[in-house]
Amino acid sequence: MINIDMKPLLKGGISRYSLVVGVAKRSREIADEANDRNEKLVDKTVSLAVDELLEGKFTINEPDDAHKI
Repeated sequence: MINIDMKPLLKGGISRYSLVVGVAKRSREIADEANDRNEKLVDKTVSLAVDELLEGKFTINEPDDAHKI
């Protein structure tokens, strides 16, 4: 299991829910891309997605009404 410091990931006001959904979507994309190229990945796709997020290779857009109850 991955134990990640979430503080740097939550900068910019995104919610934990959006973070998890965004990383999961990118993780599936990475797995699909590797599968299309018949490439075997050494690292877990979630780790690769988190690394990409930290490097700024993709962003997570928070819906405007996400914080309303």
